[in-house]
Amino acid sequence: MSGKAKNSLYGLTLEQLQAICEQHSLPRFAAKQIARWLYVRRVQDIDQMTDLSKAARAVLKESYDMGLSAPLKESVSSDGTKKYLFRTSQGEYIESAYIPDGDRATLCVSSQAGCRMGCRFCATARQGLQHSLSTAEIINQIVSIPESERLTNLVFMGMGEPLDNIDNVLAALQIITSSWGMAWSPTRVTLSTAGVARELDRFLTESKVHLAVSLHNPFHEERKEIMPIENAYPIREVCDILRRYDFTGQRRVSFEYIVMEGLNDSPAHIKELCRLLDGIKCRMNLIRFHRIPDSPYYSPSQEKMIAFRDTLTAKGIQTTIRASRGEDIKAACGLLSTAEKRK
Repeated sequence: MSGKAKNSLYGLTLEQLQAICEQHSLPRFAAKQIARWLYVRRVQDIDQMTDLSKAARAVLKESYDMGLSAPLKESVSSDGTKKYLFRTSQGEYIESAYIPDGDRATLCVSSQAGCRMGCRFCATARQGLQHSLSTAEIINQIVSIPESERLTNLVFMGMGEPLDNIDNVLAALQIITSSWGMAWSPTRVTLSTAGVARELDRFLTESKVHLAVSLHNPFHEERKEIMPIENAYPIREVCDILRRYDFTGQRRVSFEYIVMEGLNDSPAHIKELCRLLDGIKCRMNLIRFHRIPDSPYYSPSQEKMIAFRDTLTAKGIQTTIRASRGEDIKAACGLLSTAEKRK
């Protein structure tokens, strides 16, 4: 008979580690020692925590393990992007994308296995939601890839809707940005949401990382055709929330806009975007649509993308075209999916 499953140390916040120390009659300061071994030194074994007494390590080993798991598979793109496949504790799969770009090295982190938002242009949405990731499974993506120490930026833009897993995502952000944890500057981290308005205030209050909002269409009726979340949380409600916050300092808000030929790229859409975003200091990232099987959508030409960008910029919305990376290994925006592997 197998032994009782152990809990993971990775993914625990300082407050949670302090509670463990209190529960097991360990000195309170041991919590910071454990946090340093986990998130600064990235140890793989409790016995490597050599400034803890042998008795303390033995107590920890009775109920806890590190909770790390290496990627099952690595796919490499012709442009240097890498996609990593992980298996979750519930037997499902997730993917993360590592994107090197000169001095920058970005990891696109997943927050759920699958997604229940139902966006019509996204491969992840087609597989539905299997489960939300634990904080340990989120942190594991960061510390278990070979390029972990090279990372300069993190984007929560992988599989799943981060604000649909708010508790575990906020705990992960706390670990990533706290002085007792990985001590990353919040300006190196961006979270993307389709607009889960009920959790937006909490995210903006409890973290300082950048925000990216998946917009894709400024008109209510048109947006809900491609993004069912518009029925519950209209983009106008999301923008009203954002107007209550200050984005004139280091923290940024941006809007992601996948451009689809004849669907959201007309002069009327530009005019409505200007009206919708009025009063919000922001930038716009245009993204070329990446085809998924049996999709009715197409990307406009590069010339049209440039014209769309230049028109928005001329109207006062700082706009860029995001370069597509990893499309040949299905690691580009909207292409992450493990539906085939689940079969």
